[in-house]
Amino acid sequence: MTLHTPGSATPATAAARLIYHKPDVLLDRSTHYCPGCGHGIVHRLLAEVLTELDLPAHTIAVAPVGCAVFAYDYLNVDFVEAPHGRAPAVATGIRRVRPEAFVLTYQGDGDLAAIGTAEIVHAAARGERITAIFVNNGIYGMTGGQMAPTTLLGQRTTSSPNGRDAALMGYPIRITEMLAQLPGVAYAARGTVADVPAIGRLKAMIKRACQIQLNSGGFAIVEALSNCPVGWGMTPLQSLEHLKGPVVDAYPLGVIVDRGLGADTHPAAGTACPAPSHPEA
Repeated sequence: MTLHTPGSATPATAAARLIYHKPDVLLDRSTHYCPGCGHGIVHRLLAEVLTELDLPAHTIAVAPVGCAVFAYDYLNVDFVEAPHGRAPAVATGIRRVRPEAFVLTYQGDGDLAAIGTAEIVHAAARGERITAIFVNNGIYGMTGGQMAPTTLLGQRTTSSPNGRDAALMGYPIRITEMLAQLPGVAYAARGTVADVPAIGRLKAMIKRACQIQLNSGGFAIVEALSNCPVGWGMTPLQSLEHLKGPVVDAYPLGVIVDRGLGADTHPAAGTACPAPSHPEA
């Protein structure tokens, strides 16, 4: 895409300025995602960051079961498919045998925060040098719209048709804040795909999380609040408004913790876990 200088006689003689170039790592494929889904935006941001950091040739990514599983159809990097929820365990194995590789996981909320709770917690506790991209749309999107650990209170799903009731079903889990308390977590942040400025901030978070790994830091996670128009029973525009309102109210945006100030972000043995900073609205 180019912009032409105002007042030019013809486009052929106009001075052009490149304002966007699709990263080569982002493959030309028809999307399988539902209309309005935010996964495609996160794919693009990840492709841009990997390209800017010259990482595609060095990347080994892990995709588990769920809407995230087909990420390998869109990103031209090496992928390993993991059983449901086990992406952090598979990524740990890759890290141990390929210490020179750049290792990331791409997971949804039902996968990371429910079926894979143990895997993500212990990978974070060990400070595994991996980068986790956590797409949170508050629902099990692929399997029919069931309630997930991140489903909002009062939200109707196929398994909570009257709305999520805390007394019966518990409260939503702020998984990123929970992980941020662990000393092995070098970076934890939450962004959203709700609008253009927010997408820019989310990209900066993803880039920082990747740089943490490159600087030999510990575990890094970026939670991307996304929409699921079909699962939420909304139009795409309605889902974006819902994302900017009730969802962000429940899951505040911002950098929760950044311990990656130096090359070595692993705390010394016996060091007390610092409290995470307050998220920025």
